[in-house]
Amino acid sequence: MPRPQPAVIFIFITLFLDIFGIGLVVPVLPRLVEQMQGGNVEAASHTVGWLGALYALMQFLLSPILGSLSDRFGRRPVILVSLLGSALDYLLLAWAPTLAWLFIGRIISGITAANFSAASAYIADITPPEKRAAGFGMIGAAFGLGFIAGPAVGGLLGEYGLRLPFLVAAGVTGLNWLYGVFVLPESLTHDNRRDFSWLSLNPFRSLAALTRWPIVSGLAGSQFLMNLAHNIYPSLWVLYTGFRYNWSSQTVGLSLCVVGLTSAIVQGVLAGKIIRKIGERKAVLLGLGLMSITMAGYGLAPEGWMIFVIIMIGAVGGVAGPAEQSLISQAVPADEQGAVQGALNSLASVAGVIGPLLWTSIFAASLGTHGSINLPGLAFIIAGVLTFLALVVAIRALRNWTPS
Repeated sequence: MPRPQPAVIFIFITLFLDIFGIGLVVPVLPRLVEQMQGGNVEAASHTVGWLGALYALMQFLLSPILGSLSDRFGRRPVILVSLLGSALDYLLLAWAPTLAWLFIGRIISGITAANFSAASAYIADITPPEKRAAGFGMIGAAFGLGFIAGPAVGGLLGEYGLRLPFLVAAGVTGLNWLYGVFVLPESLTHDNRRDFSWLSLNPFRSLAALTRWPIVSGLAGSQFLMNLAHNIYPSLWVLYTGFRYNWSSQTVGLSLCVVGLTSAIVQGVLAGKIIRKIGERKAVLLGLGLMSITMAGYGLAPEGWMIFVIIMIGAVGGVAGPAEQSLISQAVPADEQGAVQGALNSLASVAGVIGPLLWTSIFAASLGTHGSINLPGLAFIIAGVLTFLALVVAIRALRNWTPS
């Protein structure tokens, strides 16, 4: 039976707005923190780092819980409650008088952003197995488009007031919640629901769900390494390109728009076609291989213009994510999609906690300012090695697996 088209559109909009809201904050939050700390850039950088780590930590703690709740009560209530919480949180951040309130706001942001697990499970509910790769590609397209619009709009609004982007994000998210109240149908049938267990409140125990299927645990390990490597972008992109290529904020913004645009094209238009043509297995290998080469290329490129060429090539590597998601969803029963997607999102959040500290430390050590190695691109080269390890792990996981 065909599913209502408005549901697909709503999930796309929800995921887009998640990233759009994050993108709005990217160019504004560091300046707001700096302002609160009296213009002390060094102190502000440490504070921003902890804010990012705390955000990812809350996603780790809450993603499996929201995923399990969606398996018990349905995807719709979890998504709508998270959206309402996000809208209220943006209002809190807009009026936060002190740093302490910013930390409280980021805690709430991390909790409400954990609705990604329920949204991913929704996609698995409404698409047949042979079309799930394209469905998860739509998630990537939403991310790409949000990454194009968010920083651009946030930077523009920030010129009129550092708190204005938060108010706009609150309004847009609130309207999206209102739209969902009247439009979004439930995707999980009562036959496919399962009882909620209080043991799921333990995020570490929820990760054990990934070990029940060898293909899932293997690909989850591959995704963790891939996500850890990908955390180099929000952690270092601005610092690295500014230091090595002397890029202005305008050039940095242009590069981020190119990243978002090419990602949206690949994930939303090409991913499904490529995966149908070569299959999920080969798409995983192709994507991870290209990602590995791309990241090493960023670290070795002697001229800034080369970065834009590498971005175009590396975008095709985005087929790996939806292909792995599709394979995982095919191996998991319908009544456990939410729990597994939540656990996967938790793993991504762990990478989000570790990544900023790891990559900024490597970058600082690679500048040669204190007698250490003088190789500014070292962090990107190491990220390329990590992605290659993700490829090796995926190959081992797929070696003896046959879909049911």
